[in-house]
Amino acid sequence: MTEKSKHASSAFDSNVKPDSPRFERNQQAMAELVAQVRNQEEVIQQGGGEKAIEAQHKKGRMTARERIAQLIDAGTEFFELGSFAAWGMYGEWGGAPSAGVVTGLALVQGRLVMLIVNDATVKAGAFFPMTAKKVIRAQNLAIDNHIPTIYLVDSAGVFLPLQEDVFPDTDDFGRIFRNNAVMSSMGIPQIAAIMGMSVAGGAYLPLMCDHILMTEGSGLFIAGPALVQSAIGAKYSAEELGGAQMHSQISGTVDFREPDDEACLTRIRLLVDKMGNRQLGVFDRKKPVEPLYPAEEIYGIFDGDPGRQYDMKEIIARLVDGSQFGEYKAEYGETVLCGYARIGGFAVGLVANQKTHVQQVDHAGNKRIEFGGVIYTESAEKAARFIMDCNQNLVPLVFLHDVNGFMVGRDAEWSGILRAGAKMVNAVSNSVVPKITVIVGGSFGAGHYAMCGKAYDPRFLFAWPSARYAVMSGASAAGTLVEIKVKQLERGGKKLSEEDKKKLFDEVKATYDEQTDPRYGAARLWIDKIIDPAETREAIIMALEAAALNPEVPKFSVGVLQT
Repeated sequence: MTEKSKHASSAFDSNVKPDSPRFERNQQAMAELVAQVRNQEEVIQQGGGEKAIEAQHKKGRMTARERIAQLIDAGTEFFELGSFAAWGMYGEWGGAPSAGVVTGLALVQGRLVMLIVNDATVKAGAFFPMTAKKVIRAQNLAIDNHIPTIYLVDSAGVFLPLQEDVFPDTDDFGRIFRNNAVMSSMGIPQIAAIMGMSVAGGAYLPLMCDHILMTEGSGLFIAGPALVQSAIGAKYSAEELGGAQMHSQISGTVDFREPDDEACLTRIRLLVDKMGNRQLGVFDRKKPVEPLYPAEEIYGIFDGDPGRQYDMKEIIARLVDGSQFGEYKAEYGETVLCGYARIGGFAVGLVANQKTHVQQVDHAGNKRIEFGGVIYTESAEKAARFIMDCNQNLVPLVFLHDVNGFMVGRDAEWSGILRAGAKMVNAVSNSVVPKITVIVGGSFGAGHYAMCGKAYDPRFLFAWPSARYAVMSGASAAGTLVEIKVKQLERGGKKLSEEDKKKLFDEVKATYDEQTDPRYGAARLWIDKIIDPAETREAIIMALEAAALNPEVPKFSVGVLQT
């Protein structure tokens, strides 16, 4: 890198060699990971499978994804969130692909909206525990970013065998209706279309929205015909009890009665077309400029081997406008990169883990090597100050994770690593500008927290297929746990052979590696979306456009800092 590019917002001079063996090896490894995730997503998108899709069509209804394709603007794409929700879960019940509900961002009549769409091919759209959590996550994104929300309702209600995990808690079923009410009070538009069943507690969702549509043949009831007969002995047809005509003509519950899915979706588009425009966010945006280097090169730049180095600035150069990155305190605390850039025209502050080792001079004048991916005292202090500056100047923050954690050892403790780390965590915790997190490699221990992990309210949290997400790596955890186990057994008079130790190590590591896989985290909604590294820029732009819908930025205050 030239001195000019190091100290000013000049275009980055890339040193990538796409024809090198290492680049080609990295490229192949990432391509395989991306293909694996895409193939699994294709299976997930089949929902309950061909027979369930046929059954939906025989009722004269579209599937969830067919409805989405019909609703959104022609020529635009659906930015799906939470597609891996419930992945590998509920096997005893036949699974629940995508948790039986499809959520994500899309353009309808040129307006960015959140879509929450029940998939009736998955257990009749019933709510599993993760279904409720996924709907709530989508609502929380809508609340934080003031995104108009459209619900396409086709659900049998709570999945009764698991009701104890769906019904009572603050992040369970009832929270959905509470969020409906809160969103309405905030002026966030909500449209609900009943396009199948809407039963029991689930019937409250459309009733809490601004507009209610209903198609012929759908049902909306507190209790369905079977439950009514069981409870009070009265026998009614579904249409008589809660059909579209009854709710349109007698109860007055429905605003629009539509003959079929297609007409209903057309009506929704007409309603969105009439929405007024509220004040947009206060974040600076100029005309976007494409990066100088192709995004596909990220495949070859990133190295998933924890023992190898790569230059995170090469990744940044393929994400930011014009490949221009104005680095902040470029010669201090170099294992965390901080700096200003634009992405999609939006001004942003970038906080990223540098994966190359750097030579540093300590306060006593001694030279030392600092390891890439590790947060040292100086880098934590720099990052804390930079995060505070971005909040002061209303600059959204983007975090790029490949972090092993904070430095350990006597020298680190004497330098005040705990104090500096607490300062960085404080700044992240109290940050009021939108925060967007992308986990590209490791995201371990307290480093995950300091880099704005899930617990620190990022507006969106994305991960590459190469992401690893846990207290520590599988090898480190296995080594620690095996050592503890061996000592326990030795105290009891039993000695393990080297073969037994290796077997125990491999078993623990396999379990840990499974749990650090991004699909494991995405299944539990710790990750909003697993993204193709080459599409990282587009994902960040989508997140920034959503964040810009909310013009309200609270007063920034960090409270007491460890100085």
